[in-house]
Amino acid sequence: MSTTRGVRARARVEVTAAIKDEARRQLAADGAAKLSLRAVARELGMVSSALYRYFPSRDDLLTALIIDAYDSLGEAAEVADDRVGDVAPGQRWVAVCEAVRDWALAHPHEYALIYGSPVPGYSAPEATIPSASRVGLLLIGIVRDAYQQRGVARTPLPAELEPEAQRMAADLAPDLPPEVIAAMVAAWAQLYGLVGFELFGQFNNVVMDREAFFRHAAAQLAHGVGLVFP
Repeated sequence: MSTTRGVRARARVEVTAAIKDEARRQLAADGAAKLSLRAVARELGMVSSALYRYFPSRDDLLTALIIDAYDSLGEAAEVADDRVGDVAPGQRWVAVCEAVRDWALAHPHEYALIYGSPVPGYSAPEATIPSASRVGLLLIGIVRDAYQQRGVARTPLPAELEPEAQRMAADLAPDLPPEVIAAMVAAWAQLYGLVGFELFGQFNNVVMDREAFFRHAAAQLAHGVGLVFP
C-alpha cells in the first residue's frame, strides 16, 4: 500500500508541475487575464474534469503560480544576500536589489503576474502573504542588522506623517524607529518601480546603461533608509 501511495504521490507532483508549466506558457503568450483551465487541460491532453482535481478553479491555479513566483524571487534575493557574505549593510542591500532586477529580467511574465496590473476578478488570498513578504523581510533584516550594530542615519518625519509611520513600524518592525520604516516602505516601492520601468519599456530611449543606472539607484535607496557605505 505504501508503495502504491508513493507512486500516486509522485504522479500527482509530476502532473501538478506540468499544469503549472503550461499555465506559465499561456501567461507568457496571452497574459494572466486570459488564463483558462480548459485551455490548459486541452494543451496537456487532459479532460477538464481531471484537471479540476488538481486545481478546482482558475483562481486556485493563479494563486499557486503567484506563490511559486514570490518564492522564486525570494529565494533569489536570499541567495544573493548569502553570497556576498560579511560586507557592509549597504552592499548587502544593493546585492539584494540587483538580485530582484536579475530575477525580473529572467522571468518577465511571472514578474508581471505579481507586480503588474491586477488580474480582473481575482483577489489574492492570505496564503500568498508569507511568500510575498520574503524580499521585504530580507531588506528589513539588513536594516535591522545595521541599526543594531552601527546605527543608521535617521531623517526626521513631518509631524503629519508620524502617526502613520508609527502604525507601519508597529506592523512591520516594532524594533526599528518609525522614520526608518517610513523610508523603507518608500524604498520598497521605488525598487519595484525601477524594475517595472525597465521591464515594461518606460526606460526605452532614456536609460541606456541600465545595469549601472540601477546599481546607482539601488545605492541611493540604501542611503535613503539610513545605510551608510564604508
